[in-house]
Amino acid sequence: MCAIRTLIAVLSCRENVKLLGKTMTSETDKLAQSLEYGVGDASYKAAGELAGLTQLVDSFYDFMDTLPEARGIRAMHRPELSESRQKLTYFLSGWLGGPRLYAEHFGSINIPGAHRHLAVSETERDAWLLCMEKAIALQPYEHTFKQYLLKQLNVPAERIRMACMK
Repeated sequence: MCAIRTLIAVLSCRENVKLLGKTMTSETDKLAQSLEYGVGDASYKAAGELAGLTQLVDSFYDFMDTLPEARGIRAMHRPELSESRQKLTYFLSGWLGGPRLYAEHFGSINIPGAHRHLAVSETERDAWLLCMEKAIALQPYEHTFKQYLLKQLNVPAERIRMACMK
C-alpha cells in the first residue's frame, strides 16, 4: 500500500511539474519507473523485450559454462544448451509480463515441479543466482531494474530449492 501511495505521489508530482513547464529529475523518473516494475509489461520492456531477454539468457548460460561455482548446475543440463536457452528465454518473457511464449510453445509449467527431480541445495541455488547476477550486470538495464530483477529471481530459485529437498 505504501508503494502505491508513493507512486501516486510521484506521478502527481510529475504532472504538477509538467504543468509548470519544468522537467523531471532523472532520479524522480527512475523512482517512478522502479515502482512500475512488475505491473503489466513494464518489466518485460525494461529487460529489452525478447531480444533483451535472449541476450540475458545467452550471458547467463555463458557464465554457467565458465564459472567454477556453476559446474554442478551445468552438469544438470544437456551438453547442447539451445533448448535450455530457448525455454528460459520464453519462460522469462511471460514471467516478466510479456508474451507467454513458453506456454505457447511447450505448454504450462510449474517451475518448482519441473526441477523436483534434481538435487538442488543452497549451493546450486546460489550458483544459479551467481550466473544470473553476472549476466544481469552485463545488460544495459537501468540500475534499479537490475536490482529488482535479481531480487525477483530469488523467489523461483528458492522455491525450486525447497521443492528439491528430500
